[in-house]
Amino acid sequence: MRLVVAITGATGSIYGIRLLDALATAGVETHLVVSKWGQQTLEHETGRAIDDVRARAHVWYQPGDFGAAISSGSFLTAGMAIVPCSMRTVAQLAYGLSDNLVHRAAEVALKERRKLVLAPRETPLTAIQLENMAKLAQLGVVIMPPMPAFYGAPTTIDDLVNHFVARVLDQFGIDNRFGRRWDGDVKPGARVTSLRRAD
Repeated sequence: MRLVVAITGATGSIYGIRLLDALATAGVETHLVVSKWGQQTLEHETGRAIDDVRARAHVWYQPGDFGAAISSGSFLTAGMAIVPCSMRTVAQLAYGLSDNLVHRAAEVALKERRKLVLAPRETPLTAIQLENMAKLAQLGVVIMPPMPAFYGAPTTIDDLVNHFVARVLDQFGIDNRFGRRWDGDVKPGARVTSLRRAD
């Protein structure tokens, strides 16, 4: 299986990094592109160098490389995940404007009818942003804001990140054991008491 992963400038780059790790564990071939602002945000938020993140993918591309394999529909993939996805990227895709490889690779997924998952990270949302996401959803794009789930009684930031990444993997039919799945067993007293940063 081959998947395109993009990280853009919205906050939440840890989700994209963890997704790369999860895909590697699952044996999925990953093709990564990080936008200019995606690089700046991930270095600021995580303290990781861009080379460390690129090393987690099988292949990586510069954001301005329109000659990259992922810019063509003849290069077969199972789809693309943009995690996190900036509102600029949402707008570019909604109006068919491609000025970097993230946009072009997503445009390829759209035109080839491949799975495209966006994890938009912004709050509050304007009417314009909601309209752009609705337009993409009508085209079959999966809109997955990285919202935390608390039914699994998370106790660390890692728990919250892993749960969301597991949901992204589900969208591509990738088996995983990252997050607790709801089984309908309601137990009183299972609640979040604190969150601590994981090492």
